[in-house]
Amino acid sequence: MTAHPPPQVAARPERRPELDALRTLVVVGLVFFHSSLVFDARDDYYVKNAETTEITMIIAALCVVWAMPLLFLVAGLGSWHSLRHRGAGGFAVERLRRLGVPLVFATIVLLPFPQWLRLKADPAYQDSYAQFWPHFFEVRLDVTEFPFVIQGTYYETGHLWFVVLLLVYSLLIAAARVPGGLAPRVRDGLGALARRRGLVLLAPAIPLALISALLGLEEAYAGWSRWAYLLFFLYGFALASDTRLRDAMRRDAMAAAVIGGALIAAGVPLFLIAGEAPGADAFMDLSPLATLARTMYGAAGWCWVVAILGLLDRRRPAPPSNAQDGRGRRVYGYLAASVLPVYILHQPVVVAVAYVVVGWSAPIAVKYVIIVAASLALTFVAYDLLVRRTPVTRFLFGMR
Repeated sequence: MTAHPPPQVAARPERRPELDALRTLVVVGLVFFHSSLVFDARDDYYVKNAETTEITMIIAALCVVWAMPLLFLVAGLGSWHSLRHRGAGGFAVERLRRLGVPLVFATIVLLPFPQWLRLKADPAYQDSYAQFWPHFFEVRLDVTEFPFVIQGTYYETGHLWFVVLLLVYSLLIAAARVPGGLAPRVRDGLGALARRRGLVLLAPAIPLALISALLGLEEAYAGWSRWAYLLFFLYGFALASDTRLRDAMRRDAMAAAVIGGALIAAGVPLFLIAGEAPGADAFMDLSPLATLARTMYGAAGWCWVVAILGLLDRRRPAPPSNAQDGRGRRVYGYLAASVLPVYILHQPVVVAVAYVVVGWSAPIAVKYVIIVAASLALTFVAYDLLVRRTPVTRFLFGMR
């Protein structure tokens, strides 16, 4: 009888700078992404340029397939360590403080503004922001849209859908941890697969492919089903709990990159063709072509996440201790701490800048560069001057 080694459970959280760098890259990249939607021919963004293009949709597809899934996986990884350290009750309280408080604050203070600018794009609309603001909160409950149960004519979670999902998933995992072993079941199942080359790619990709194919892709949530994001979160939770999974991702990273690239190269054209017919919706239709395209998309998303994490996860020697390294650590700490506040702030800033710039007479490329540059500068200025410097504002934006 062959004895298998026990799961190699992480004893304590190891700081992985590549994960913080990826989180920062994705959040800063959202400024580029949302700025591009101003010019996208298919997306109904808050502010639209008179001249639009199809190119932005194709470029965006190469980013959305991995960017937000990666954020959920990294969040799940961090949640395992936090839950193990604090216990279920302490973890739930910490998540409510770090995610629930900024969600409520931003919903009241920031989210109505982009919707008001959407309406102001119509010259016939004359209401001031103060007149519009109460109408944003004329809401109803719709449990069929869980966890987005609050619905309204003007109300929306906007870009904070990520915070809503992350908070709900965190509370669910805390509740599951109380009665027993959701995490061990997920961990042990994936850990057993990690011993066989390629299975860490195939097995987790199958549920993601099925969810994408059968439940569709939700365009409002960056092109993924909300339940696919739950899987990415759980996969990250499992990844943190067993080093065999991390080793397998490093081992299979190159294969994942090749397979993911092939799936996207074949799937994007199918996706475009499936959406060309009048009335067709490639995101949700159950036609054979659209279903196949979404199946490939779901599998490609997991492959790209494995490739990115595996290729960046390399053993590093201890860095030298010098002044330059000290400055690097300060910059690293500054950016790592800014991720959630910058995420919360960026979209209202992008929409406000775009509202001004689209009225200018200039080529798309020039307007895009101006929107991106101005939005990045204003977002980080707002973070630095209005958020990070006082305990009250740090609390309201979920900072430690």
